[in-house]
Amino acid sequence: MVTRTLLSALFAASLAVALPDHGTWAAGDPAAQATQTRPAGAAAVQSILPNDKSSVKFLVIGDSGTGGREQYQVAAQIVEAHKRFPFDFAIMLGDNLYGTEGPSAYVKKFERPYEPLLQAGVKFYASLGNHDEPAQRFYKPFNMDGKRYYTFRRDDVEFFVLDSTYMTPQQIDWLKDELEKSDAKWKIPYMHHPIYSSGERHGSELDLQVLVEPLFEKNGVDVVFAGHEHFYERLKPQKGIFYFTQGGAAKLRRGNLRDNSGLTAKGFDTDRSFTLVEIVKDQMFFETISRTGQVVDTGALPRREVAPVIRGVSTN
Repeated sequence: MVTRTLLSALFAASLAVALPDHGTWAAGDPAAQATQTRPAGAAAVQSILPNDKSSVKFLVIGDSGTGGREQYQVAAQIVEAHKRFPFDFAIMLGDNLYGTEGPSAYVKKFERPYEPLLQAGVKFYASLGNHDEPAQRFYKPFNMDGKRYYTFRRDDVEFFVLDSTYMTPQQIDWLKDELEKSDAKWKIPYMHHPIYSSGERHGSELDLQVLVEPLFEKNGVDVVFAGHEHFYERLKPQKGIFYFTQGGAAKLRRGNLRDNSGLTAKGFDTDRSFTLVEIVKDQMFFETISRTGQVVDTGALPRREVAPVIRGVSTN
């Protein structure tokens, strides 16, 4: 069996960009402090998302399952965002449950913080992270249907959910076949480990560049999402593909983005965050929002075959 663990010993990690410290919050009960997320004077969210009735709208969260105060605070912001931007599904980028994974853990670390979304019918599609037990694939609200890797589709958008911890030859063959036979306009893989990253702790997963990036490039993949790094990073396009790291839904590795990275288009490593995405025909709009409700990155990008040039506006 070929695994990432074996291959990664052959490669080195990579680069990035540091951001200023915006402070932290005092500890306390997660649910009780979930609404204490906006500091005095913080600007309200001003969305650039089209919010088109016929678009594909979704939430992106990664490294979310701590059950701690910060997860609940981010979740409260997500619930507020859903009121103005009614996404109907969410993609989870792994490390869905840290620590114990008994029945009470699923309640504390998933069902309780996201209860308003689940009640509203939002479906969560999970991928497995390196801290996740494979048995999570049998948990019905994660919609994995018992599979470590799988696909699902919304209109002209197809998602390819990968298990990047154990990238076996069987999974690579499966991915090749699924990408080749897909007629979706937008092909979006997501997984836990980022192929490109400016994080000092982990950095780029160069073994994955060897194993799956050629398949992405050959088969018209437009966008790739990953977690693992406990911050947000939008990468400069790599071989025409747009890469996002969103591993800050509950955990934070403050100041972990490297200075003077040649990879980073926009980074945010001073607080937790989540990302909203909307696909309207040949454009994908995105908006990343912090735990305190600050818009930290926003913009739009085209489908690869239309125009491989990114445009967008970022706010500090």
